[in-house]
Amino acid sequence: MRLGSDEKTRDFIAKGWWGEETLLDLFDATAQAHSERIAVVDPLNREEIDGLPPRRLTYRELAKEAERAGRRFAALGLGPGDVIAFQLPNTVEQVVLYLAAMRRGLVISPVPIQWREHELTDVLGFVGAKAAVTSETVREFAHADLLVSIGKRLSGLEHILVIGKSAPKGAQRFDALEEADPAPHTPHVADAVTICWTSGTEARPKGVPRHHNHWISAGIASVDAARLEPGCVILNPFPFINMAAIGGSFVPWLLTGGTLVQHHPFDLPTFLKQIPMEKVNYTVAPPALLTMLLKQEDMLAKLDLSSLKSMGSGSAPLPPFMVKAWQEDYGLPIVNIFGSNEGTCLFSGADDVPDPEERARFFPRFGVEGLDWPAARMSGRIETKLADIQTGEEITGADTPGELLLKGATVFEGYFRQGEPGAPESPFDADGFFHTGDMFQIAGPGARYYQFVERAKDIIIRGGMNISPSELDVALTAHPDVAEAAVAAYADEVMGEKICAYVVPAAERTVTLDALADHLRQQGLAAYKLPEKLVVLDALPRNPLGKVLRRELKA
Repeated sequence: MRLGSDEKTRDFIAKGWWGEETLLDLFDATAQAHSERIAVVDPLNREEIDGLPPRRLTYRELAKEAERAGRRFAALGLGPGDVIAFQLPNTVEQVVLYLAAMRRGLVISPVPIQWREHELTDVLGFVGAKAAVTSETVREFAHADLLVSIGKRLSGLEHILVIGKSAPKGAQRFDALEEADPAPHTPHVADAVTICWTSGTEARPKGVPRHHNHWISAGIASVDAARLEPGCVILNPFPFINMAAIGGSFVPWLLTGGTLVQHHPFDLPTFLKQIPMEKVNYTVAPPALLTMLLKQEDMLAKLDLSSLKSMGSGSAPLPPFMVKAWQEDYGLPIVNIFGSNEGTCLFSGADDVPDPEERARFFPRFGVEGLDWPAARMSGRIETKLADIQTGEEITGADTPGELLLKGATVFEGYFRQGEPGAPESPFDADGFFHTGDMFQIAGPGARYYQFVERAKDIIIRGGMNISPSELDVALTAHPDVAEAAVAAYADEVMGEKICAYVVPAAERTVTLDALADHLRQQGLAAYKLPEKLVVLDALPRNPLGKVLRRELKA
């Protein structure tokens, strides 16, 4: 699946914005130069996750396992352009399969481990997945059984492949597959690597195809902002399904040729053990967690964080006192990150924004003529601007909110099946700028920075997982005791945001939180989407066009 035009690819390569190396070229170079270096490490508590013992592979061992996995794909008849879905926890095998799929030219569609029948059936059918790989069980949930059930209804889903000790009828254990010599295939830098899924205001997630150079560009932005050095150790705490893990950990690992330490699902004691055990140099954590740790001084004093050289954080505004305290009291600069699957890559690193309190509040205005950011290579490979959401006119003055628009090396080419029935419309304007839907304003000393104002879209971000409120609105309103329903986020110290359901009961009916949760489970929705608070109202606040005013719900 080739993305974008050959003319654009040639133009960006000529400008030096893109290169001619694929992600596999990066891996192969390290595997040849440092074959005995540890490449990837399993979660410390893997046995609790999927019942298998934790492993650690050198680059030589990883290359060998990826080669064998590719031969198994070939034996199944999977070839260039075929879509393969991954629903896996973060493990060594996950990295093996990513490398093998890329070498065969397969398009990986990673989906959250929390997705259930409702989400999986819709998305796997929409993307036309020919195969799916999952674990036999994850935390005692039978993922393989679920996919077999879904596969019976999706004629195009030909292969259910299982990582585990056994596979149910209708599926195959991946390690037991036959191997075959694959047909020759040379990946191209513009070949699609992934189709990730982003939850917007629509009920169905939007598919975001990205090719090698899209991902490498995002990885370069992470490497520069975090000052990552060759051979560094990266601890990845986010699921391998979107920009946070793939662009923020996996690709930086390939670019630096170091060690990738896996962690999933997030478990604070395990996370804190892995840092000294693996001598981790860089990791990412939600702002709520970094703030909570600062408030537990006794626990923090006992931690060995001496190997860390920087940490990333994002998905919510960073408290300035938190960023300052980590830098000045513990010698750890925090990188402020604002990203998206589509290619938004705003990074506020210590080299470009030395003052920690400014770094917490502001992002460099990358790609704006007259502003130079020498520590960030990507600043010269993208263009950004703010536009008035009513008139579309560019905003050049400070303290005036506008939508962030960008184009360039990190930005995708368009949504999967864009413009077709049931698929999103184009998010680009006539000049090729991507409309992010996120509101910023020009701010800070010398008007050199962007400051986040609000999400124009009402996405809820719970523990790093994006949740479409519209999907839940529809599902809740289907309950027989509900006349109207809408959801909105509320703040939570650990998860960042959680979901509150605002409900108008049907006449002479009573609604409980437990009943709503059971109703959503019966519809097959993932557990992380379940509301954890309930507010009963006489009517939902709406504007003159009938749109629910979520801001008023939050208030």
